[in-house]
Amino acid sequence: MIKQSGEMEPFVDSDYLFRKLASGIPGILITYWLSADGKSHRFLFVGDQIQDILGLDPSELRASADAVFSTIHPDDSDSVYASIAESAAALTPWLCQARLQTKAGFYEWFEAHSKPERQADGSTVWYGQIHSIQHYKGLESTLRENEAEAAFQADFQKLIAKQSTAFITLGFGGIDEGISELLKVIGTFFRADRAYLYAFSPDYRFMNNTHEWCSPGVPALINDQRNVSIDAFDWWHEKISEMLSDNRVVFVEDLTQMKPGPERDMLAQQGVCSMFCVPVRVNGMVSGFFGLDSIRQRSWRTDQADLLIIVSGLLSGALERQRLESKLLSQSISDPLTTLHNRRYLMPRLNEMLSRSSRYGERFTLAMFDLDRFKRINDSIGHLGGDFCLREFAGILQEQTRDADVVARFGGEEFVVAFSDMSQADVRSTVSRIIRSVREHAFTFEGHTVPLTVSAGVAAVSELDSIPVAPDPVIRLADQRLYRAKKAGRDCLVDASGVSRV
Repeated sequence: MIKQSGEMEPFVDSDYLFRKLASGIPGILITYWLSADGKSHRFLFVGDQIQDILGLDPSELRASADAVFSTIHPDDSDSVYASIAESAAALTPWLCQARLQTKAGFYEWFEAHSKPERQADGSTVWYGQIHSIQHYKGLESTLRENEAEAAFQADFQKLIAKQSTAFITLGFGGIDEGISELLKVIGTFFRADRAYLYAFSPDYRFMNNTHEWCSPGVPALINDQRNVSIDAFDWWHEKISEMLSDNRVVFVEDLTQMKPGPERDMLAQQGVCSMFCVPVRVNGMVSGFFGLDSIRQRSWRTDQADLLIIVSGLLSGALERQRLESKLLSQSISDPLTTLHNRRYLMPRLNEMLSRSSRYGERFTLAMFDLDRFKRINDSIGHLGGDFCLREFAGILQEQTRDADVVARFGGEEFVVAFSDMSQADVRSTVSRIIRSVREHAFTFEGHTVPLTVSAGVAAVSELDSIPVAPDPVIRLADQRLYRAKKAGRDCLVDASGVSRV
């Protein structure tokens, strides 16, 4: 302290003044001593603020500095000791940043900055200060987070733009491939374990996994998720209702917190820890959902649902295009009157059958039908009546043939059925049944019952000298036999065994 005595000069307590000066500095002034062998250390001087900041008694630190070093965060301890050793060895300024546990019990960032001086006994003394840099670290962390978030958003926008362009440039029929690629890209971007697309049945009683991507080592589920009945899934039906009414995203953050039930059991069997399911709309209706699975505990972004809704929009657009393509394809290969396939569809299928017959010896037989005296029908009840009869006959063909058979309207009142891998006896039996069904069917149009019969010509590829490269020879032979059936009195079939009346 400062004392005065009469006219004498004031007595100055330099230690008192220094401590007063030190207390006015934001940081903690230090004089740190380290022995030559590095085994002991203490503070020759340390500012009183250390008690307010770290809760340490300055007088105890003059005996040992261990208490200060015990406050260092475990992750920062090695770097602090290394920086001291480097400064002592080279006598370069000691500059170090580390987290220290404060008096309040939490860690804050501090920086030590001091200048070393070698002593005669080989020990080292540093003169400097320790001050808090928590505010700057907070700003730095915020800046890094903002930069990282900006980079993430930019990368996501680029990804969406790239995938959108990819869908636009896809050729006709390439949507499935594009969806699979999108799931792979999105699953990888968000570090998910599975990305998938499900379709609902129209009554929302079944769901079908149509596309799936899995990260390396994660088992695929798509083969076991075909036409899955969800009648017993009460919780899932509740979520589906929310998808339909509010377009809500389903988020299961932790499977263990999900209420017990068949859905939880199924997800547990699949190894799912958390998941997102986002509704996908086609033509304005929820047709299914797009989802991400994680098989490990993880934290998701707070805006994860919003980002996945953007992806869902891409999928909705792709599926809508696929629907339109399918409709256009169906229109191009279907007869608009009878809804049967047309010649545009028939000819490539006949080529496929010929190819299988050539490579694998698969049997292939063609039956050509023609409605008898069809012109009289048009003349008697009009063309609308004739169209009715054509539709009715198309229905009979579909009822009497297998799904594997190709049924097509060849032109006018002529129809073709291509039978694959069926014996000639079975073909004859099927064709006979069709002829009989037509004869017995009541073709009634606007109160008029029209008697109608049909004739048929049947030709097997095995009857030809060699398997042709094109279907024309088989069609020609079936057409010739159809002509013979007409000449034989109609309402019959002609095959290799001759005329057969039913």
